[in-house]
Amino acid sequence: MYVPSAFAPTDEAVRELLLRHRAADLVTAGPDGLAATMLPFLYDERRRTLRGHLARNNDHWRTADGAAALVIVRGPDAYISPSWYATKAEHGRVVPTWNYVTAHVHGVVTVHDDPEWVSDLVRALTDRHEAGSPAPWSVDDAPPKFYAGQLRAIVGVELAIERIEAKFKLSQNRPAADVDGVIEGLRAAGDPESAAAVATHRR
Repeated sequence: MYVPSAFAPTDEAVRELLLRHRAADLVTAGPDGLAATMLPFLYDERRRTLRGHLARNNDHWRTADGAAALVIVRGPDAYISPSWYATKAEHGRVVPTWNYVTAHVHGVVTVHDDPEWVSDLVRALTDRHEAGSPAPWSVDDAPPKFYAGQLRAIVGVELAIERIEAKFKLSQNRPAADVDGVIEGLRAAGDPESAAAVATHRR
């Protein structure tokens, strides 16, 4: 990944991205070329793994076991209009760009075709994403027989992380007045998440 120094995040920022992200793309190479699936992952900081699951009918898991893989994790991203820059009025030498937050997580995949492992993962994923709901749904709300059938329809995958490359391109290379304009522009455009990211990581 090409990461200019202005866009290199701290280790803590990358950690927060991995802990808070929702879903990511799992990419592996197999006999028929590249395969990619978007799926929710849980980051296990202690074991340095990402855990998720694939549909059993998705052949991706059959070629992924033991394979080198890339998981592409994303944070907020947004188009940045040069009209938001204060420097546009000064000299006009500005162009559009795209702000984004991403991490490329490299490692090796292990497939877990084990109902207990998959059930533990599903419970953890559910608890995470139901947290904060006024009436959180629990796995135990589903009839046991139905839930067991659903488990048989998915297969677990676990990425053992070998290295992480990350880039937080959030207008850090712009003058302070331009950054202010970007934050205001994103808020006005209805993208408070991207505006907050720019504000948090400004230099």
